[in-house]
Amino acid sequence: MHMLTIGAFAKASRLSPKALRLYDELELLRPARVDPDTGYRYYTTGQLERARLVAWLRRLGMPLARIREVCALDPAAAATEIRAYWARVEAETAVRRDLAAFLVDQLSQTPEMSRKDTTMLELRYAAHSDRGRVRPENQDTAYAGGRLLAVADGFGPAGAPASGAAVEALRFLDTEEVPAGDVLNLLDEAVRGANDAVRDAAGGAGDSGGAGTTLTALVWTGSRLALVHIGDSRAYLLRDGALFLITHDHTVVQSMIDEGRLTAEEAVAHPQRALLLKALPGVTPTDAELRLRDAHPGDRYLLCSDGLSTVVPEPRIRALLTETPSPADTVLALVAEANGAGGPDNVSCVVADVVER
Repeated sequence: MHMLTIGAFAKASRLSPKALRLYDELELLRPARVDPDTGYRYYTTGQLERARLVAWLRRLGMPLARIREVCALDPAAAATEIRAYWARVEAETAVRRDLAAFLVDQLSQTPEMSRKDTTMLELRYAAHSDRGRVRPENQDTAYAGGRLLAVADGFGPAGAPASGAAVEALRFLDTEEVPAGDVLNLLDEAVRGANDAVRDAAGGAGDSGGAGTTLTALVWTGSRLALVHIGDSRAYLLRDGALFLITHDHTVVQSMIDEGRLTAEEAVAHPQRALLLKALPGVTPTDAELRLRDAHPGDRYLLCSDGLSTVVPEPRIRALLTETPSPADTVLALVAEANGAGGPDNVSCVVADVVER
């Protein structure tokens, strides 16, 4: 068997000798032979394929622990894992891109421009929550105020207290004027407080109760909206007649769609479509997505629990948002539509219009 020295193998695999020694220690890429007297490492040409794979994955920025898992898989499964990893990288990059764009815009403005922006627009809003046609109680909480819009969908034995606690923990944001430059930090702190509040509210359910809540909220700064999202409640934007889903479901089924393991059509009937990957209380409340969005006059936002989105198709949601003028009438129409489709779950909606003062 032809053996390569560590130097020759490093050159062929485009990995440095230092990296090869590290990967040996981590049991990621062990040499074929180690000289018992000198400790010198030798590799076979058959190890080059794995070494090159490791090098490529490192160039992607994949952590070493994840690379070890990928290298242990057959090629098809490894490809699936790489696709899933990159989907998460793109999602995280999108969040950072939004924040960078906001910071550039914020720092580029003069004080006069900032004052002008904060006095031009305001929200007109309404909220409505309904038990639905099947569930014995309503575990949703919906709230709409001049600066805070929120929907929480509780689950488990203490679902109703959990959703109520999550929204209540954010209520102070509705009474304090929040500068756009500080809103993400303030919202991050508020989510941590909500996480603790939900844990306290759900404590009576016991460890096996599985009680918790989703949380999707928007905080108005006078010119921009800060979004916080965890779970499978949703936020939509209607702009110039087009409807955009601006949140990403934190569910097992959605992760399978992202990774190419499931189609959107197959997901509709999947038995685990309601199984959450993220919710409150969580081990790390910073798992919540935090984003900033510019507000345009004429924008209409919808926050809703999955009691609406799972039974009312998006084209119908868009039609109701487009055809119904006032937020108060719109939330009632949306809830009625969900109940007309059987109302299998609690349904909550918040609708807010961005208007000129």
